[in-house]
Amino acid sequence: MSLALLFPGQGSQAVGMGKALLEVSEAARRVFAEADEALQEKLSQIILEGPADELKRTKNTQPAILTMSVAALRALEERGAFAKVTPAFVAGHSLGEYSALVAAGAMPFADAVRAVRARGIFMQQAVPEGKGAMAAVLGMEADAIRAVVEQACASEPYVACANFNGPEQTVIAGSARGVENAAAALKAAGAKRVMPLPVSAPFHCALMEPVKARLDEVLGKIAFAAPRMPVITNVEAAPNQDPTRVRALLVAQVTEPVRFTEIAQHMLGAGISTFVEVGPGKALIGMVKRMSKDVKLCNVEDPASLDAALAAMAG
Repeated sequence: MSLALLFPGQGSQAVGMGKALLEVSEAARRVFAEADEALQEKLSQIILEGPADELKRTKNTQPAILTMSVAALRALEERGAFAKVTPAFVAGHSLGEYSALVAAGAMPFADAVRAVRARGIFMQQAVPEGKGAMAAVLGMEADAIRAVVEQACASEPYVACANFNGPEQTVIAGSARGVENAAAALKAAGAKRVMPLPVSAPFHCALMEPVKARLDEVLGKIAFAAPRMPVITNVEAAPNQDPTRVRALLVAQVTEPVRFTEIAQHMLGAGISTFVEVGPGKALIGMVKRMSKDVKLCNVEDPASLDAALAAMAG
């Protein structure tokens, strides 16, 4: 078996995520406690009890998803999941790259949770709420979407491709009016659906430029280690194990699109037979499923899915 671990990004959160997992895993409980200690506040209470509006705040969402993902990872490790099979690759979607770096031993969890808390604050401050938007475009090839978007933002208002999630799913981001104008143009050009996303800022586009210098300063205080296995990065969609490149790649990620289609294609091309999504939801393995019917897909977010993933990895 050739194994890859995938870590979800923003949008996968839900109040109560991890609650059942904490009941069966001491290692997962330790992760939640470590997050509270690192941030000097009760993030665990927001994750487990809400309210939902508080969890949806970007400054909370990002460390919450990281915490849940690492808790699920530690539950796998606690049960001996990697005793016989070591992941050939790890990768994450947007902030999920931080989870992947923790999984690869490239950065301590406490540093990661503080970094993504800062990242979330900086992103929210870069564009006032309501001024930016994102939308998912379905049923249209990425090159066609890119051409329409470039035409739509030849002048203000700004819009760009932000996430390449599959051959026929691309997310656009920009000013609220820019996304609205591009959505109308994409529908006219043949897109099946253009769905506004419930996000508080336009991620992975040039409007996030003010974040980069501030995030770089935060990341500059972290001592990155060489990843134990290749981390396929969002920016390059290529494996990296050079610790001296991690900081720059995470900073660049803020304004560059997430190239998840290419990330998955790289793994499939390398012969990965089993993909495990570690953390809340099944969004990433859903994307992989649309690209290949010949691989084993599972996730880890609660006791039942933990058991199923362990069985799949043992087989």
